[in-house]
Amino acid sequence: QLQLVESGGGLVQPGGSLRLSCVASPFALADYSIGWFRQVPGKEREGIGCISSWSNDIQYAESVKGRFTVARDNERNTAYLQMNGLKPEDAAVYYCAAERSYGSSECPGFTASAYHYWGQGTQVTVSS
Repeated sequence: QLQLVESGGGLVQPGGSLRLSCVASPFALADYSIGWFRQVPGKEREGIGCISSWSNDIQYAESVKGRFTVARDNERNTAYLQMNGLKPEDAAVYYCAAERSYGSSECPGFTASAYHYWGQGTQVTVSS
């Protein structure tokens, strides 16, 4: 079973930046599309970005477009979420998720049920 471990969360001031990492094991991340989600208590998990297995397809939710960037390094088995211009409303637990791509050049989008494998989440707090 694919294991995902996120890191990089923390406390940042409004306008600041963080980079989250998602390390996959023991299988090759290149076989999987990656989605990034976030969740605040009492709300549904929100999809904010996804990237296909070879970065052919990258999608962003409107709420983060222009501020967040998803990327991946298949040789390092790692996906990234670069977050710039953070706002208090970006505070959440952030998750990476993976789904076998089976050769597809498209990422599965922003529906949580489209992904089988999930990391444990990392907390992002945006506050002055």
